[in-house]
Formats: sequence, structure tokens, C-alpha cells
Amino acid sequence: MKKSVLLFLLISGVSFSQQKNLKISNLPPKTENFVFPVISYPDRPEVENKINTFLQVKELEYIPGTGGDPSKLVSTGTTSYSNYIYYYDWEKLETPKDILSIGIHGEAIGAYPEEFADWKNFDLRTGNYINAEALFQKSTAKTVADLIQKRIKKRVDDFLVTLKSEKNPSEEIQDQIDLYEGCFMDYTLNGIRYFFGKDKLTFVAGRCSNHAMRALDDLGSHELEFTYKELEKYWSPYGKNLISGSETIGQTGPGNKLYKGKINGKYPITVLFNEINEDNSFSAVYWYDKNKKLIHWRGKFAQDHFSIIEDDYHSEELKAWIPRALVEADVKGDKIIGTWQDYRTKKYLTLELEEL
Repeated sequence: MKKSVLLFLLISGVSFSQQKNLKISNLPPKTENFVFPVISYPDRPEVENKINTFLQVKELEYIPGTGGDPSKLVSTGTTSYSNYIYYYDWEKLETPKDILSIGIHGEAIGAYPEEFADWKNFDLRTGNYINAEALFQKSTAKTVADLIQKRIKKRVDDFLVTLKSEKNPSEEIQDQIDLYEGCFMDYTLNGIRYFFGKDKLTFVAGRCSNHAMRALDDLGSHELEFTYKELEKYWSPYGKNLISGSETIGQTGPGNKLYKGKINGKYPITVLFNEINEDNSFSAVYWYDKNKKLIHWRGKFAQDHFSIIEDDYHSEELKAWIPRALVEADVKGDKIIGTWQDYRTKKYLTLELEEL
């Protein structure tokens, strides 16, 4: 026991020294409404490139190196999701040596303004985004989700006890009681935010209120802390090695990963798969390395097989998306092998991708 504690303290103590050459600065142009992180990691340029590409493509819909203003689409509301997004600040958190956690704060404006806090967590051994579900064994992931749900329930129930103790509750307090009694608590690892600390993992579940009811929500978001020791028996081999500082990595799924490859053996492309949802649905973007314009995919991933639709345009007459291509592909180790079929001509082209 003493040896394991001593080992953890030694690992924690060298955390920042191991990252001393990793720097984060502001992606230009920094403005009042655009303060966005960019990574410099000269010791591991491939890791630097993967993290920056992930952040800029996923958050800004901007491909690094294409010129112009990276903030243009988000600041003008012309991304694929249409909202105006403002980024106000970021923070590098203290973590175990092989983990980079960045907190990002901003505001999204659609039908109404909504401030947000988000965290991006990366494996510095590979540059890959860290998916929460990959940290835990498949057999224990639900147990961890249940622990999160129980802590949310206790927090809400304790507050309800306080509210219901009022002898003559006002209309506002009764509205609060109704709000918290109907609070959504069934969060899973797939749908929750989180960030690493020096010796703990913090999950952040969304608040009980929607925007219209936010003024009644005194609890706000639920920040739930678990020490690494508490989670020790639930870690997957990947999670255990990551936390302990081991160089052993192991295989993880394709969600939130970058791949490079070719269509028809001669058209180089880069693909960013987004998160794989619990119903096996996912979205992705890819671009031809020559012209660097984002193309969107959507589909299903199950039993190591992708079925993907690449949309061409939306038909107002049919009220439906018209496909440009259909993709069928299989994950084989760190590769994805399959076909890209032109929807109109039915011609098949080979698709070969390899994890960056």
C-alpha cells in the first residue's frame, strides 16, 4: 500500500515537469470574443498536430493551415449548427503526466444566449482525445454511471428536503420543488462532461433546468469528484495505464479519432470521427487534403463495422437529404478498410484509412 501511494506521489510530482515543453497560447486572431487555445509541443510534433487539428476542426469547423480567420465561422454563426459561438477564456489544468486537460469557457447564441463551460482531455502519449467510457471496463462502466447518478440524486434530494421544510412556501419555492422533482439524472459516461485533476476525476452533469427555468435553479451544474483511488477497481487496462504513467497504451475505439488515408488509392483524405453514441449513431467530417473543405458523414457503427451516408444536398421538394455517397467499412486494428460508393453512378471506390 505504501509503495503504491509513494509511486502515485512521484508520478504526480513530475506531472508538470514532464509537460514543461508543452505550451498553450492563444490562437490568432485573439479578440474580445475569441480566446481559443493552440498547443505547442516541440518534443512531440505529431501529438501537437493531432490536438490542434481536433480542437480546430471540431470546435471551429476550421482546418489548420487553410489560411484566413479560424474564428470566422463560429463568430458569424455560419457553422453547420448555425449558432454564434464566442470563446472567452481557457485554462490548463494540473493532471497526471500523460494527460492534458483544457477547460474552455464561452457563450453560444442561437434562439437565446447560453454560457457554457467545457473540458477537452487528451492522451499525450498519442494525441488522442480521451473518451470517458474508454477509461473503464465494459463490465464496470454502468456501475460508474450509477455512482454518478446516485450522487446527483443525493444532491438534488438534499436540496428538496431544504425547500420542503419551508412552512409557508412561496410560489417560487413551489416552482423550484417541481423543477427538482422532475430533474433528469440518468446520465451515462457517453453523455457527460469531465476533467482530470492531480488526484481526482471530476464529472460535470448538466443542470436540472432548461433556459427558461434557469433563474429558479440554485444548484446549477453538478460537479461530482471521485478520487483515482475510489475508481481503482473500475479502470480499464487503458485507464489504469493512463493514470499510472505507463507507456503501454492498448487499443481504443474509433470515436473522437483522426484517420488519414485514400479513396481509390489516389485521393488523400483526413477523417475526424466524432463520438459514437449509445445507439451506435455517429457523425464525422472529412476533407480531401488537396482542397481542404469539410464534408459531413453520418451513420452507424456496430461490431467494428461502419455504415455511412455522405449527404449531397437537401431537397425542399422531397423534404429530405439526397445522398452523394454510401460508405461501408470495417475496423481492423488501427485501420479502416471498405468502399466508397457513388450514389448516382453506383461505382465503387476503395477506402483505406489508418489512425493518426
